[in-house]
Amino acid sequence: MHDLRRQALESGKTVSRKARSRVESTTSSKANSKATSTLNSPAQSRANSRNTSQHGSDEEDYASDDEAWSDSERSIEDFLNHQDGDLPVHAWKTRLQTFVEQIADRKRSSTEGRAESLRGYTHILRAIYAKDQIDLHIGEVLPSILWSIKTETSEHETVNALKALAVTLITLNSDSIYDSVSSQLKRSISDSESVQTKISAIHALGTAVFFGGASEEEAEDIMAYLLEIVESDGLSVNAHDKGSVVTAALEEWGLLATEVDDMEFATEAAMEAFVDQLESSDRGVQIAAGENIALLFEKSYTPQEEDEELSEEGSNPDEDDSNQGVKFVKRYTVYRRQDQLLHTLDELATVSTRKISKKDRKTMHLSFVDVKNSVESPTIGPRYSMALDPITGRPYGSRWKIRINRNVVLTINKWWKLMRLNAIRRIVQGGFVQQYEENEAVSRSLPFSMAY
Repeated sequence: MHDLRRQALESGKTVSRKARSRVESTTSSKANSKATSTLNSPAQSRANSRNTSQHGSDEEDYASDDEAWSDSERSIEDFLNHQDGDLPVHAWKTRLQTFVEQIADRKRSSTEGRAESLRGYTHILRAIYAKDQIDLHIGEVLPSILWSIKTETSEHETVNALKALAVTLITLNSDSIYDSVSSQLKRSISDSESVQTKISAIHALGTAVFFGGASEEEAEDIMAYLLEIVESDGLSVNAHDKGSVVTAALEEWGLLATEVDDMEFATEAAMEAFVDQLESSDRGVQIAAGENIALLFEKSYTPQEEDEELSEEGSNPDEDDSNQGVKFVKRYTVYRRQDQLLHTLDELATVSTRKISKKDRKTMHLSFVDVKNSVESPTIGPRYSMALDPITGRPYGSRWKIRINRNVVLTINKWWKLMRLNAIRRIVQGGFVQQYEENEAVSRSLPFSMAY
């Protein structure tokens, strides 16, 4: 897969020599501020604020998705790829080293300077898989990042530090960092007065569990902690009725649930909380709750074991071709009031009130049609087409594919894949293709298929 990156990066307009010279500028604080300011463009903000739960087209092509790759991202990609042939190979390493030194040198840095250094560090780690470089400096970088989170000198610095921590975790994929960061992250979630800090800390905590070496018991504890946030509408972390905080908790709970083999004993309490959140006035909360409901129904079916007789009640007739002939068996009942749940999901899928924008109505429709289909037939995932292929006579099945390049395609045919895709996109944003190519932690989380 080593040829993925060059084929997958979009062909944006070439960066001017002047623009590149700004990125390569000297490492003084003034030059650093100018360089990192290119990472903060309105286009970058629009790209970063995209709703990752929103379903894209049937096939998302990263090589031509202009919205996913903003002008500032193209600029840094051109810089990092030295397309004109006149940039030194070590240029990005030099810039990363500069950011590392500025983050670690707290005595001679300002609050705003640290925030910008953290932002620049995060941007490079999203665009470049730099595990070797970060391994060399983790002893300096991690304590400084945690210090920025702990002191909370400014929201700007703290949020950037939390994002820097998340991308560091996915870069290193360490089996020992979780213990170093979890306590501070939980303190930030509970004690910070900033809603954005709470949101970023929740996402960083989920990342720390998934990529930082948490044990099974620790993961279960964090899932219970996140569920309490959902059940209390944020009150348990001093964020009552803050929909964005509840949404973050729902999203990270869903990510961590993908790692749990048997959800039977955790399902009842989770379902009660998620069904209750379907009545929320916050669209993000409703969608995240719905997707978690679909995930729980999906996890209630597991492959038929050898010599296991398949009863008519336990089997599912709507097998997706992606299951490759594997039969799935219902292991337990997810929700006893399923008829009532389906009625609620149908209402959400067909919502038409003028109080909701046209864009939000479309998002609700796409999400809840998929959720309702999976509640009715748990072995089919998001974007499943019931239409029959005239040649095979079978349903078309999963139509949601992400084309990395001409040879590699991700098929998002399961809810657990969607949860992981959304989580990784939140962390690396426009650097998804590069990370998928080189970061084994990412590619292992989302298996691909070859395109023909």
